[in-house]
Amino acid sequence: MIEALQFEFMRHALMAGLLASIICGVMGTLVVVNRIAFLSGGIAHAAYGGIGLAFYLGWNYLVCTIGFSLGAAMLMALVSIKLKHRSDTIIGVIWALGMAFGIILVDLTPGYNVDLMSYLFGSILTVLAFDLTIMLVICLVTIGFVTFYYQGLIAFSYDEEFAQIRGVPVKTLYFTLIGILAVAIVMLIQVVGLILVIALLTIPPFIVEKYTHSLAQMMLASSLLGVIFTVSGLWLAYFYNLTSGASIILVAGGVFFLDFLFDLWKRRLRRVMVVEN
Repeated sequence: MIEALQFEFMRHALMAGLLASIICGVMGTLVVVNRIAFLSGGIAHAAYGGIGLAFYLGWNYLVCTIGFSLGAAMLMALVSIKLKHRSDTIIGVIWALGMAFGIILVDLTPGYNVDLMSYLFGSILTVLAFDLTIMLVICLVTIGFVTFYYQGLIAFSYDEEFAQIRGVPVKTLYFTLIGILAVAIVMLIQVVGLILVIALLTIPPFIVEKYTHSLAQMMLASSLLGVIFTVSGLWLAYFYNLTSGASIILVAGGVFFLDFLFDLWKRRLRRVMVVEN
């Protein structure tokens, strides 16, 4: 892996992976704790509408996709609050419409020279210095938001009613969280693609949740685990000529199932010990 770093695109890919791991570790923890993985998936897939709009109008990809995703995310967040009993269905409809809108616009784009695979499965090896700057800003904003509102986030993540009684601005925090999540997802699409982005957001926090004792520990451990997944996935992609985004998720998924089997083994061992005693 060291010799690969002589290439600028590999250095950019590694830096993008590290920043993505931190963003995923922090935001993914909040996604898992608040059980909004489906909403996150809706944002990721609806973002395709922004991608299609950017190509059709000839606008900057990041600006257009972030704007479109923010709009879709705020609508989904509003639905999840106002229509809780139907939120999954409505979010699913917004998800599908966003993707369909993007696909139609790509079809209508003159020339039709869009590499759809790079957005579906990521293109971390094509990340530019400008993209890294944007990712760094998002990373700092995310860390700043979580640090400043840490106690409030803990309160409404585990007990929303108690948080409201204590005067925590739950709705404001929720909409801000969803907004930052939408921007983060757009950046992560470049790393692993919109199909795999939810896996990178949810797998590390899910694995470390049982081994940590606080939200901060969970965020830190998730970020470190994400770094391991990213570096390992890039190593596989480089040496075996594989798709980088899929390789990262393959490593993450492999560790996830090993952890799951380890949990099953521990539970079975406990039952055996109880029976023997």
